[in-house]
Amino acid sequence: MQTLNYRIDEQQARVLAFIDGKEISLPALWLRERCQDTENVDKTTKHRLFDPHQLDTNLALTRVEKRSELCASLTFSDGYSGEYDLSEFNADFDHLDGAPAPRPWKSDIDKSVFHVDYHSLHSDKGLIAGIEQFLTYGVIIVDNVPQNLEATIEVAEIFGHVRETNFGKSFEVYSRPNSSDLAYRSVPLGPHTDNPYRDPMPGIQLLHCLQNQAGEGLSTLVDSLSVLEQLKKEQPEGYKMLSEVPVRFRHFDSEVDLVERRTIIESDATGKVTGIAYSPRLDNLPLLSDDDLITFHNARKRLGQLLSSPEFEWKFCLQPGQLQMFHNTRVLHGRTGFDPNKGLRHLHGAYIDYDAPKGRYKLLKQKMSGQ
Repeated sequence: MQTLNYRIDEQQARVLAFIDGKEISLPALWLRERCQDTENVDKTTKHRLFDPHQLDTNLALTRVEKRSELCASLTFSDGYSGEYDLSEFNADFDHLDGAPAPRPWKSDIDKSVFHVDYHSLHSDKGLIAGIEQFLTYGVIIVDNVPQNLEATIEVAEIFGHVRETNFGKSFEVYSRPNSSDLAYRSVPLGPHTDNPYRDPMPGIQLLHCLQNQAGEGLSTLVDSLSVLEQLKKEQPEGYKMLSEVPVRFRHFDSEVDLVERRTIIESDATGKVTGIAYSPRLDNLPLLSDDDLITFHNARKRLGQLLSSPEFEWKFCLQPGQLQMFHNTRVLHGRTGFDPNKGLRHLHGAYIDYDAPKGRYKLLKQKMSGQ
């Protein structure tokens, strides 16, 4: 966790930030845009009441007066003067935006960190804890969920808003011969990302076990962040190609034909790796030179081997009344094959977007600290 401090330099008319000991002089234009008075910023929405794009690029600080350790009066060359609470800048330096840091995990992790109780999610304290576990590990297993279709949607709406697709507001997973997706067959499914052919991809998937009479069809989960750390060590050039060269994903049925091009290794706007778009049943090799194609193919092949390795992949039987909720592009899911003649294996699923639980987590934390 980084350390952050500020210093107000009245002599040289500067405001300094120290991030992990590194000194940064905050630019006048940067400070001017972040004025805090109610004439320039709406008190309720925190939206600006002026157009910052029209500010003079050659702005300078002409006077800095210290009011307290974290409060200063700043005067600028365009004539503006205002009071500043420097602690308001803390969020600018928090690249996690108030969320807990992700912790990559392997199959030997203590699985108790994944489990939350359905009833605990109905209190603010329990929901904060559940979301924190989810944001940290990319997955939670919710125990004691009522075994009905409505409960799946209820849990989804505790964390966010259901994302409807061409599969509907929700979907039921059980064996259906000749279905348009292999998820509705009894064949084994290796670790994969759902819907890489969409833009955007669903951020979170929920799968609620209603029945599992077959005693087979084990669920599998694997944290791509741990796998990617290993792949980068083994094949740095291939890793780089998977991060930069897009591939084409496609899904079609009688109602829709969806195509999207994206890199297999996914990163956010800051360059931080967030997960992967991986589904060997749906992707196509990009057209590259012979040497680059071999490098790309070997990296993709090794990625698949690591995702299915017992070191990384967790296999377990999802029991009736349990619901797994996972970050779709970080924690890949799959299942072993099963014989539908041995009994019904029936899951109920839904999607929500990833930003919703992050936003609820921040708001609940603020609410609890305010109390």
